[in-house]
Amino acid sequence: MAVRPLSARPARLRGRLRASAVVAVCVAALCPGVADAAAPAEPHDDRRLRQQIEEFVRGPGGPPGVIAVLRRDGSSRVVRAGVADLETGRPPRVDDHMRIASTSKAFNGAVALALVDRGALALDDTLRERLPRLPAAWGAVTLRQLLHHTSGLPDYTEDPAFLDILLDDPRHRFDSRRLLDFVADEPLRFRPGSRYRYSNSDNIAVALMTEAATGTRYERLLRDLVYRPLGLRRTGLPQGHRLPEPYLHGYEVTPPPPEDVSELLSASGVWASGGIVSTPADLTRFVRGYTGGALFGRAVTREQRRWREGASEPAGPGRNKAGLGLFRYETRCGVVLGHTGNFPGYTQLMAATPDGRRSLTFSVTTQINRDLAPDRLERLRAIQEDFVCDLLRDGRRTDGR
Repeated sequence: MAVRPLSARPARLRGRLRASAVVAVCVAALCPGVADAAAPAEPHDDRRLRQQIEEFVRGPGGPPGVIAVLRRDGSSRVVRAGVADLETGRPPRVDDHMRIASTSKAFNGAVALALVDRGALALDDTLRERLPRLPAAWGAVTLRQLLHHTSGLPDYTEDPAFLDILLDDPRHRFDSRRLLDFVADEPLRFRPGSRYRYSNSDNIAVALMTEAATGTRYERLLRDLVYRPLGLRRTGLPQGHRLPEPYLHGYEVTPPPPEDVSELLSASGVWASGGIVSTPADLTRFVRGYTGGALFGRAVTREQRRWREGASEPAGPGRNKAGLGLFRYETRCGVVLGHTGNFPGYTQLMAATPDGRRSLTFSVTTQINRDLAPDRLERLRAIQEDFVCDLLRDGRRTDGR
């Protein structure tokens, strides 16, 4: 299959950037970590799951590759379809790096809530108190509202000046700590706390608050409060456009032939809102620890799980509700907690039971959301719900508390 070169970027890049808000199968029995391994017979349910993602890959506008990791009862299974790289034809692997897009926001929540647990921050701390350089009109916004996407902050990724820079040079190196300057002259979209509106600006502000509270760079806070405690060895927050080898190549698939957009954009333009690079194995470790109580205590967890109406972007399986840096996905088989994300070349879901004992990561190597591909998004959500049901099979229903 021919692949369009990076230089042949489509004319509709602006629409895609706006929408971003910037067949082989393996079933493995795994030890404490997650790694590819040979397996004997393939269980019947895995054949059914494999068939679904194979059909999704082969269908119109389907992604070149899908890899899902299901972990429960001390073992993991890897179900994959398609390829990680159209040039070589190799299958996706759990140690492949990838852009995790807005699932980075859960890492952002993990840092902030760990600091709340330690008393370095409070959920009712305001931008006026922690970041007085930001516009006075934003001053009453609290950390809680930022994490809940009820702040009313204008989304800098929708700003025409920001988009013009990306169109002129997609690999432009932004000063990540000045991204909110693009909308500093704009008022709040609504009174803080009065409604839900997903905004990439929220998590930039959260990261800046964590730095102001600790005097420590956000990248180091990620390392000390998240990566090290959970044993994440292949996860990081880069500034440039390069991905470490090996990696899942991300593609734009419509119109054909596919175009490799893995390294189209600099991560500096999304930073704490969507810039993290990780692997399916590390993402599995993260979501289990994040929902399972490994990073902060029960009092903070109770605050995190005060749900309100609101969906992740793109929407996850089932009915969505929003917590603090976390979403509740109520499916026909029970509830899982997690986050989704999308970025040119990638669509992500990570989810786990509220105790963290069962988890699912589901990575797709093209961008799918309601603006770009609403029909494919609904098909993807249906497939993800079937994977969640398999994850929860033979277990009691969960209510998400």
